[in-house]
Amino acid sequence: MAQPLDKVPGKAWVVVFAGTAINLCLGILYAWSVWSKALINKDLAGQPITDALNVGWTYLSNADAATPFSLCVIIFALLMIPGGRIQDKYGPKVGAITGGLFLAVGCIIAGAMKSYTGLIVGFGIFGGIGMGIGYAAPTPAALKWFGPHKRGLIAGLVVGGYGGAALYVSPLGAYLLKAGGISYSFYVLGILFAAVTIIAGSLLAWPPAGYVPPAAPVKAGAAPAPVLTKVDWAAGDMMQTWQFYALVLMFVGTTQSGLMIISIAAPLLAGAAKGVEFFTSNAWILASFGGAINALGRVGTGMYSDKIGRSNAYNLNCIVSALCLFLMPSIVASKNLFFLFLAVGIAYWQYGGGLALMPSFTADFFGPKNLGFNYGLVFIGWGLGFFMAKVAGIIKDKVGNYDMAFYLSAVVLVIAVVLCAVTKRPQLASERA
Repeated sequence: MAQPLDKVPGKAWVVVFAGTAINLCLGILYAWSVWSKALINKDLAGQPITDALNVGWTYLSNADAATPFSLCVIIFALLMIPGGRIQDKYGPKVGAITGGLFLAVGCIIAGAMKSYTGLIVGFGIFGGIGMGIGYAAPTPAALKWFGPHKRGLIAGLVVGGYGGAALYVSPLGAYLLKAGGISYSFYVLGILFAAVTIIAGSLLAWPPAGYVPPAAPVKAGAAPAPVLTKVDWAAGDMMQTWQFYALVLMFVGTTQSGLMIISIAAPLLAGAAKGVEFFTSNAWILASFGGAINALGRVGTGMYSDKIGRSNAYNLNCIVSALCLFLMPSIVASKNLFFLFLAVGIAYWQYGGGLALMPSFTADFFGPKNLGFNYGLVFIGWGLGFFMAKVAGIIKDKVGNYDMAFYLSAVVLVIAVVLCAVTKRPQLASERA
């Protein structure tokens, strides 16, 4: 095996930022509200849209508009597993470009069919396939170039693109809707995504055989670095450890609260902002605000997890978010915009931070070699985390507010913190000898 380098080569950073660019395309999921807002009219659901730019489209109900989004999320989570296998077996270029082209074709299908069925097939099915296969490629590829002391930062930078996509897709989508209509917006974005993912995907690469990433610099008086696995676990062996299931449940914990807030943030903030013309006229700002904090949470959490440890970073994020959720009923009742933006922002930060921490946890526990497939299996927890958004909707329909949903979500976060505290990396008998 080659000796470690003094610093990572420039190619490593090319891979990192190419991965970020790919995720900036795949993150169209977080801007779905731009299209749903244009399509939803519960009183006219099923009737043709009369706007000249959108001839051929029909209005949808809230339930109809939620289906393509929900289907996309489910397929995304499931396709992360074969997507990870593609990355591990054929390399990151294949997965990233294949995923990007599926998403691009899905956008064009959605625009061309001009129907509810087209949204399900194009955005829901093709989009979900593209996101799952594409998202599985960049992060494992980038992490192979860096040592454990940089995993949090690198994972945060790469996955930050997915959360940050709402920063530009939301206003760009809104502009394209005004300029050319729903179909036009899907066409333009589909072509853009195809071009970016082909170019950026071709820049992804694994390190050469025998590559050893630079070790962490040794500082006088510094605490010893945590001992991480030197074994690259196969998926079958990983799934025989209780720690694998603990990571899945930790992923559920960090995801459920964030996705609940994401699903209801717009009505919460819209209710508090009634009478504030700026927010009423620029509703896309809410999605962009969430996208910014989501992206910053991924990078920021990744950075300080490298300093204070994954578990400490996970617990810090979850505890602060739980406190905000316990206070949320009072904040909502007060209609104080500052505190509402602050609490919602913390929820977005915690959610984004979890998406930087979990691939790093997986690499720390089970090694980087098979990270694509192994993380794809752990990522099931993200898909399962959608249950709290559904629970919140049921509670809202039953009692007229989200108070009990906030409390339940906070309790789940507290349980996740306890689980994290007792979860340590698995060790083989050979390591303990």
